[in-house]
Amino acid sequence: MLNFNNGVNGGMPTMGNMMSGAPAPMGAPAPMGAGKPAPISLSKGQKISLSKMDPTMHHILVGLGWQTQRYTGTFDFDLDASAFLADANGRTDPSNFVFYGSETKDEMGRKCDPAHCVIHSGDNKVGGDGNNDDEQIIIDLDKVPANIQKIAISVTIYNAVQRSQNFGMVSNAFMRIVNSDSNNEVARFDLGEKFSTETAVVVGEFYRYGNEWKFNPIGMGYAGGLANICSQYGLETENNG
Repeated sequence: MLNFNNGVNGGMPTMGNMMSGAPAPMGAPAPMGAGKPAPISLSKGQKISLSKMDPTMHHILVGLGWQTQRYTGTFDFDLDASAFLADANGRTDPSNFVFYGSETKDEMGRKCDPAHCVIHSGDNKVGGDGNNDDEQIIIDLDKVPANIQKIAISVTIYNAVQRSQNFGMVSNAFMRIVNSDSNNEVARFDLGEKFSTETAVVVGEFYRYGNEWKFNPIGMGYAGGLANICSQYGLETENNG
């Protein structure tokens, strides 16, 4: 059973060099660069093949950003990214749930899964501006174990119930997919959904399809917080923050 009260932020999880190169500074999107094609703007449910979009992509930077608004309380508005590495049955082993409180670390001290194929770049504890990456997740497709069939990316609000916060107070939320070797942004998914009482969102899933990897932009909100998402992937929690 997962216990999120582990002394780091005390509750819900917060959403080398970067596999083969240094990551872009937190809070700043990687520059597109001259001559590079513009990223595809994805709609909910518009699945894409990563290998067809960019055959050279092996190392992915997932940039997640948002802007908080319509909140007049006194608490920080802390949105947290996390990743679920699931098998063919859609189940995630606790060690393959990557978030700020994961026990496994890479050589740089960043939280990751045992295979070091998914790395959490760190927890940004304050609200974003809707333009830059607030948190990043790094994926090395070549290191993903054969039994892992999908990697789901979620964003949750830390202590949402206690702080009376929800995704109705969040705007300009996005996820972008970047080839971290070439610094080429391949695709972007803007969550245009008008959420209200939801406190957690599964943004999308990377998944195997034959010998290639695809991405499915989901944008599904959950009013039950992170605990609700954990249950979707077979994980038990002691609380939902």
